[in-house]
Amino acid sequence: MTSPQSRRPAEFVERALCVLAHPDDIDFGSAGTVATWTADGTEVTYLIVTDGDAGGLDDTPRDRMGPLRRAEQEAAAKAVGVTDVRFLGYPDGRLELTLDLRRDISRVIRQVRPQRVLTSSPERVWDRIGASHPDHMTVGESTLRAVYPDARNPFAFSELLADEGLEAWTVSEVWLTASPRTDHVVDVTDVVELKFAALKSHVSQVGHMDDLEQFVTDWMRQNGRRLGLPQGRLGEAFHVVHTA
Repeated sequence: MTSPQSRRPAEFVERALCVLAHPDDIDFGSAGTVATWTADGTEVTYLIVTDGDAGGLDDTPRDRMGPLRRAEQEAAAKAVGVTDVRFLGYPDGRLELTLDLRRDISRVIRQVRPQRVLTSSPERVWDRIGASHPDHMTVGESTLRAVYPDARNPFAFSELLADEGLEAWTVSEVWLTASPRTDHVVDVTDVVELKFAALKSHVSQVGHMDDLEQFVTDWMRQNGRRLGLPQGRLGEAFHVVHTA
């Protein structure tokens, strides 16, 4: 008998929701994968929890950084075929696991009704600490709690149904990025230029990186080699959790 976690992810889903902490999180880890989904006809929505106003390396005034990074994320999304980009506006660098955050993510799950949700892993990666920003882990855990049990339970956050008319929705699978237990790889070799276009939209964050393409290519080549892609192919890696 096949265990739930040994099942392969669905070949195609109609709708996918990507829930990440900051503008550019999706593009470093998953923009190539998103490009393959949109090419296949999947409707993809981005939900970015903060505006990334604590990011950046120059002297851009803090009150301008949030709007700038929103615009950069919208441009990056268009590069891989995504036009529905939403922001929750929580403070960058100060996310906590709260009922309000769970409710706000649950609301968007019920609005979008995705079969697949992509988010960051709530587990810390000890050998690559940069992958485990506290905001990333908080968003990952909050999203998993929104997927189960909140979004599917009509009696959880009952105001979503009573006041907003949002029916309960069950997500079938969750893809976790930056996980210490990756078990699935997407070959993004043929769409890598779209990924680079998305990444380069985040000028405030990567404009200083002369070696951006080489750095990301080396990283994806390691993913491909580790998870069984043919020699030289580029991969984005995930831990897929079946939730229905």
